[in-house]
Amino acid sequence: MDKSKYPIERLYIAKRPNTRPGTRLKTGTPAFFVAHDTGNPGATADNHFTYFNNLTDRSASAHVFIDDTKILEIIPTDTGADPAEKAWHVLYNVTTDNDQFGYDANDAALGVELCYGGRITFSEAYKRFVWYLAYCCDKWGKNPSTHIASHKQLDPARKADCEQALKAGGKTFKDLITDVAAELAAPIAPPDFTPLPDGIAQALIDNYVSPAWFAAQKVGDEVGKTHFHNLANNLRMAAGIPMTHEGAAAPMTKLPKSNAQEIIFRWLSPAWFNAKASGDKTAMMYFNNLANYLRIAAGIPEE
Repeated sequence: MDKSKYPIERLYIAKRPNTRPGTRLKTGTPAFFVAHDTGNPGATADNHFTYFNNLTDRSASAHVFIDDTKILEIIPTDTGADPAEKAWHVLYNVTTDNDQFGYDANDAALGVELCYGGRITFSEAYKRFVWYLAYCCDKWGKNPSTHIASHKQLDPARKADCEQALKAGGKTFKDLITDVAAELAAPIAPPDFTPLPDGIAQALIDNYVSPAWFAAQKVGDEVGKTHFHNLANNLRMAAGIPMTHEGAAAPMTKLPKSNAQEIIFRWLSPAWFNAKASGDKTAMMYFNNLANYLRIAAGIPEE
């Protein structure tokens, strides 16, 4: 399978007994995977990070939230530098998981949540959901047919996920397992982009994105902080350099076109025009080259 098809982002919620107790899985690495959906149509992966990072009145959480733009781990899973920890995603007093796998799901399994509904494009979220489950099966040598369970299968009297979200998108749980198996067997596709040089990525972060993040922080703009945080990580992943929050190497991925265009129009084009106004041809060439590095990394034509 293509292990670098999608980036895995890691932004962990604070440790708290009711959401992230910080306890290792009893099995060390994950023994199986529970496919959930959020039951909260329209809420994104970032929305769920915020929710669980602030949750205090009940015990609940999951490891991973997947929408149409990202795969976000909010509790360590062992796909990165940090060992897998427990999350509270299946009730302890339901014994189906023990009967089927020999463990309580919270003690041995990853909870993987599909975000759906509202403005979330189901096909894109589903592709990432399938890929992530295939990635986990590949990493730990698990069979999708026997090591992926839905929450509904483990707690049929109370739960309808992830089948309810799959149904909304015209899929069944059987389709999910079939698609995960197909993803595991899929050949690695050649990249349709050229990686961003790591020195260029770091210079763009240092000179433009980080100052914008600090400016957003200064005025209490949480949306802006999240945007610039994600923009910096997308630049890192386009260059295959470490993500700041976990120190592990990021998979090398194509830079989103919207990111390339934003950086060009927000910062590089104004700098180019200022250089032109002052007659500085060297600076003009420098900013033009930076813009073309971004275009190439995003798979769009140079100018």
